[in-house]
Amino acid sequence: MSQSCTAVNRHRGVLAAIFLSLCVTQAASGAEDRAETTALLDARYRALIDAENRHDVDAVRSFVWCSPNALFVAKTATAAEGGWAGFWGTDTVVEHFRELYRGTFVMRPDYTRVKTVEITSDVAETYAPLTIAVSYAGQTGLPKPFLMVVTWVRTSEGWKMATDVALPIPDAAAR
Repeated sequence: MSQSCTAVNRHRGVLAAIFLSLCVTQAASGAEDRAETTALLDARYRALIDAENRHDVDAVRSFVWCSPNALFVAKTATAAEGGWAGFWGTDTVVEHFRELYRGTFVMRPDYTRVKTVEITSDVAETYAPLTIAVSYAGQTGLPKPFLMVVTWVRTSEGWKMATDVALPIPDAAAR
């Protein structure tokens, strides 16, 4: 092999090492950014739950995405309304929370099982097993198991709750 080929191969090796180093550094930096986002959203989720348990409608409103596409999936006030439905738009979402808060409404997430993932740099999701005690729409107010999925969007005002979907877990004895 000629000296020039040896020199080119050596440079390729150095360039490859530099490139690999940059990739590793970038990946590590991205992981740190994701960890910071996850920690921030976990704290926001706790603050949201605290505001909801205090029945603080104004505080809850501050978490909700200001958009006609904000979505809250919950039980309706009457069976004639379908039992469960999507409530769309910031004002409608907040008004439904206000109605829920007129009676018993307490959420108890299992924070050891809450998981937040960053889907993109501007969208994340929090998955939370929890119990909800609610006396809205003829419910008894006893704690029942749910899975809550919150989708967050990054806005100019920070991370906001775009969707809140609480899925009731059927009673194992009833299955």
